[in-house]
Amino acid sequence: MPAEVAAAPPHPAAGSVAVARRENYGGGGGERQREHPFIVTEPGEVARGKKNGLDYLFHLYEQCREFLIQVQSLAKERGEKCPTKVTNQVFRYAKKAGANYINKPKMRHYVHCYALHCLDEETSNTLRRAFKERGENVGAWRQACYKPLVAVAARQGWDIDAIFNAHPRLCVWYVPTKLRQLCHAERSNAAAAASSSISGGVVDHLPF
Repeated sequence: MPAEVAAAPPHPAAGSVAVARRENYGGGGGERQREHPFIVTEPGEVARGKKNGLDYLFHLYEQCREFLIQVQSLAKERGEKCPTKVTNQVFRYAKKAGANYINKPKMRHYVHCYALHCLDEETSNTLRRAFKERGENVGAWRQACYKPLVAVAARQGWDIDAIFNAHPRLCVWYVPTKLRQLCHAERSNAAAAASSSISGGVVDHLPF
């Protein structure tokens, strides 16, 4: 697994940023601790040992949103430009606040998984249970999250950017480039399939 996808420290007992900072890092912006890897867990399941579950992964996105709100508040007080999405400025702020377990590569790596959780929680939960039952690793689960997201886009006119922007929890995140490319490619395939159906041609769909 690439270094940037290593996961965070154990799930904080409470959901607040302050508790996470106090319990895991003692409040300072000190030296970064070794992060525990993610494993596929069912909804509501707490990972055991030195592992982190998927509920905790999604919890980190909520924390990032809280940090963004704090950054926006400070920017307004200072009369500075106010960010509307989770940017490098927000990640730097989180690090200074002691949340070293939140970093840009990791959060960007799994953002489409969080998007599926937000847009179609039932499908997301079903996927988690299936991959847990089969003993699949988190990388395989992450890859599998793309296909149902593309299906969501197909049902809503293929505009994945508009889908993100219309959702209160997703609007603060940038659409992953790969997800946008998959939607574009599958939209082209769907259009080609519709055209070829008249002549009886065959169009291969994009593998996920």
